[in-house]
Amino acid sequence: MLTDAVLAPEVGQFAPAARVGFQVHFVERESDMTAIAGRLLADADPGLDVMVIDVAVMDGEWRQEVRTEVIERVLSAMAEACGLPEPAPAWWVDFRVIDEGSWGSRDGVLSVLSLLESGVFTEEKARAVGAALGA
Repeated sequence: MLTDAVLAPEVGQFAPAARVGFQVHFVERESDMTAIAGRLLADADPGLDVMVIDVAVMDGEWRQEVRTEVIERVLSAMAEACGLPEPAPAWWVDFRVIDEGSWGSRDGVLSVLSLLESGVFTEEKARAVGAALGA
């Protein structure tokens, strides 16, 4: 569910084969480990659910409206997964783009460029990613 919240906006379609290239990292924080405006959240509301969802993606075509869509989709999917009508007020999504050539796995460096011909991207999205990366 969370992977799909990122997947469709990135590749331009729902593509299950592309799921292996996505990672969503969760860091749950106690309310006494986070402060807003100089005040610990534990002092504001001891029962507050505090979470940072770190979405790290390979470089590509990430216009602001696509980033916004991903963040909103991740928050919505997390609320649904937790059985909540809406995201908790102390959930944050950190959207990070890893520069081309700066993501490694297994025994090599990964490149979004090698995925453009894989069929997971729509033609339109593959052209936009290629143009954004100067390929």
